[in-house]
Amino acid sequence: MRKLISFLINHSPIFVYAFYLVICFVLLFKFNPYQQSVFFSSANEMAGRFYIMTSGITGYFGLREINRDLQKQNGNLEMELIRLRDEVSRLSGDTLLIRTSADSVLSRYDFQIAQVINNSVFRTHNYITLNKGRKDGIHSEMGVIDQNGIVGIVNVVSDHYAVAISLLNPKLRLSCKVKGSNYFGSLVWDGKDPRFAVLEELPRHVKFVKGDTIVTSGYSSVFPEGLMVGTVDGFSKQRNDNFYALTVKLSADFFRLNDVRILDDRGQKERRILEMEAKKDE
Repeated sequence: MRKLISFLINHSPIFVYAFYLVICFVLLFKFNPYQQSVFFSSANEMAGRFYIMTSGITGYFGLREINRDLQKQNGNLEMELIRLRDEVSRLSGDTLLIRTSADSVLSRYDFQIAQVINNSVFRTHNYITLNKGRKDGIHSEMGVIDQNGIVGIVNVVSDHYAVAISLLNPKLRLSCKVKGSNYFGSLVWDGKDPRFAVLEELPRHVKFVKGDTIVTSGYSSVFPEGLMVGTVDGFSKQRNDNFYALTVKLSADFFRLNDVRILDDRGQKERRILEMEAKKDE
C-alpha cells in the first residue's frame, strides 16, 4: 500500500495532466458542433474499417464450409444435368445416343464430400489422405475428383480415413482421350513437374491442337467418361513413331487441394464379378 501511494505521489503530474486533458476533450466535443461532427465522422470511419477487417477474417475461416457446400451443389447439378440428357435421349428415340449416354454418365454414381488432411506433391510416389473411411461407406477403387478435375483413386481404407493414390504417382495409369475423339491413351505422371502429366500411346492419326481438352475415356470402373483431366500443352513422337506422347497440363491444382468428391459406382461390383467370370473361361 505504501508503494502504491508513493507511486501515485511521484507520478501525480502525469495523472493531473491526463485528468485535465480528458475534461478538455469532453468540453470541446460536447459544446462545439463542428468538432463533434468531426469526431463522430472519424469514429464511424474507424469503426467501419474495424468491421470490414473482422468481417474479412470471419469470412476467410468460413470459406472451407462454403467450398464444401459448393462442391456438393456442383456434384448434384452435374448428376441432374446427366439425368436430363438421358431423358431427352430417351424421348427423342435415339437408341445410339441412349446407349452412349448410359455408358458414360454420372447417373449411376453416388458421391461424398471429403476433406484432404494430408497431401504430398514433390515425392516420387505421392498420396492423398482423406478424412472419410470405411464407416462412411468408402472403399478401395473409388475415384477422387475436385471442382477442377481428376485427383486420384482410393487405395487403402481404415474405419475413419482413406489414402488415395494421387494422379502424381507413376503407379496410377488413367485411360484418357482427346475430347471429341474415340481414340484413347494412357495418362501417367513422369515424376517431374506436378502441374503436368503425359498421355502416352495416342495413335498418330488423332487430330489435336494445343489447348484441346483431355477427358476420361470411360474404359474404367472408377471414372465415367468425359471427366476433366487437363489440356494439351505439347507433344512428341514415341519410339516406334506410330504414337504420340502428349504433355497434359493438369486441371486439378495439387498444391491447393482441400475438399474433394469421392465417386462410388453402384455397378462397379457387378461389373467386376462379370469380368472375372469371363476370364475364367479363357
